[in-house]
Amino acid sequence: MARLAAASLAGTAIEFYDFFAYGTAAALVLGPLFFPTFSPLAGTLAAFSTFAVGFVARPLGSLLFGPLGDRHGRRPVLVASLLLTGVATVAVGFVPTYDSIGIAAPALLLFLRFLQGLGVGGEWGGAVLLTAEHAPARRRGLWAGFPQIGPSIGFLLANGIMLALSAGLSDAEFRSWGWRVPFWAAGVLAGAGLLLRTRLVETPRFRELAEHGERATAPLAEVVRGHWRLVLLTAGGLAIGYAVFYAVTTWSLAYGTERLGVDRTVMLGCVMAAVAVMGALTPLAAHLADRLGRRPMCLAGCAAMVVWMFPMIALLRTGEPPLMFLGFTVALLGFITVFAVIAAYLPELYEARVRCTGASVGYNLGGVLGGALTPVVATAVSHGDGPPWGVAGYLTAVALLSLGCFLLLPETRPTADHPAAERSAARPLETGEAPA
Repeated sequence: MARLAAASLAGTAIEFYDFFAYGTAAALVLGPLFFPTFSPLAGTLAAFSTFAVGFVARPLGSLLFGPLGDRHGRRPVLVASLLLTGVATVAVGFVPTYDSIGIAAPALLLFLRFLQGLGVGGEWGGAVLLTAEHAPARRRGLWAGFPQIGPSIGFLLANGIMLALSAGLSDAEFRSWGWRVPFWAAGVLAGAGLLLRTRLVETPRFRELAEHGERATAPLAEVVRGHWRLVLLTAGGLAIGYAVFYAVTTWSLAYGTERLGVDRTVMLGCVMAAVAVMGALTPLAAHLADRLGRRPMCLAGCAAMVVWMFPMIALLRTGEPPLMFLGFTVALLGFITVFAVIAAYLPELYEARVRCTGASVGYNLGGVLGGALTPVVATAVSHGDGPPWGVAGYLTAVALLSLGCFLLLPETRPTADHPAAERSAARPLETGEAPA
């Protein structure tokens, strides 16, 4: 289990490194480089719109890779999604700016961001199922939570390189070529990840389905017919996590540097420190899901985000690094209370034969609802001179929506009476899960 969890974590870290490098670049430099004819506000909005394209592509990636995982296995998904994301990310680092090729520059950026989104959309389902379907039922929450540390590591890698370049280069050098370095580095990371993933074995649960001829022939059609309500509820439940994470890690960077005049390095440092705390506590939240249940943890995380959004914006508005760090950290702890848990929760909600498709689609639709819109909406409603309370109101409303969705979902944690069971919306009790 440790080897499998490490391989899964490494893969998600690399995939999300690629995704986050783009988000940070969008917040810091892409507006003036690719949309120079726009005003500063419009340029930032345009850059965040290209960022949003990746989230729109993620459900399409889950529609592409999810059925592949249900028909042919979890392992091929892990290799193909990483290869696609890695190639697209490296290519971003070579796109000429608007001054060189005109309108073709943002068009290329959009296309490559779309390919990134397709790859990440397929990544998550394969990565969590690799651990969830190997793990002992009573510790599934803990082991399945390890891939959820990957986004924190990916963020710290991407932004650590950005921070070093921002601190070590002049502003002109950073805008000229420094911002491209994290994208070039993605090629090395993707190569290492592919080496790890080609050595993985298929999960016991999928092998069992294949041996008994129980694989779904049309998993997407089965999900649409029998699980559509579950997909919508899980997407709505996850929306607030995406919204809070990208409000902290993307929108706040642009707001702090452009509106508050905080140094770029200071803003990156505050956000990175908060993400580091979140990553360190992810295994604890995943472990608590095995002790307290999946649904109670998700409800607690949503409730925390409901009450913290206005204090977080107030602390950000001060421009003081310790206070901004406090605001970001508490918000991200609410986020990870939900997202450390759903790596076990979502697979348990779906039948094994359509699990890769259902869990991936629900997870990535949540990204569209929360992640794609948040930087754009937050930038649009925070253009005045006063504190951006509109951002706090928006995030609070999304948190209430997610809280309501989780209230309508069932608990799935295995019990003493059924230690290997999975309660499912389609089959109330599914047994026979293969322990490690």
